[in-house]
Amino acid sequence: MRAVIQRVTSASVTIGGEVKSAIGTGLMILLGVGHEDTPEDIDWLVKKIAGLRIFNDDAGVMNRSVVDVGGDALVVSQFTLMASTKKGNRPSYIGAAGHELAIPLYDKFCAALSAAIGRPVGTGEFGADMKVALVNDGPVTICIDTKNKQ
Repeated sequence: MRAVIQRVTSASVTIGGEVKSAIGTGLMILLGVGHEDTPEDIDWLVKKIAGLRIFNDDAGVMNRSVVDVGGDALVVSQFTLMASTKKGNRPSYIGAAGHELAIPLYDKFCAALSAAIGRPVGTGEFGADMKVALVNDGPVTICIDTKNKQ
């Protein structure tokens, strides 16, 4: 699994002109699921994201997690995070999981993250043409790949 995590003051996902989900202060997470990903990847990634100390404390130091600040989360599936650009200029998505694996893992990730942060998690719609808007706070953007845990 690959995740791009952005600290935001607001974020939303719109599908067909209708806002599907919107959050205030918290995390906007783009999630790519690979064909080798497992529930163990979910457990590790959720724990890592929920514990990331990327929110400012009273001294202005990034020392608090989304849980500490009572922040929200919005998770949008994005198979293009699994792109390989090794050859030529047209990305290959052969590493991305198909719907039969990706949808259940995406749903489990969202449920596990909701439990970890103690709040409902906003979502997009798997496979839909989504318009994502956000205000990146900082900017703070973190990329995590469960296949590179070290």
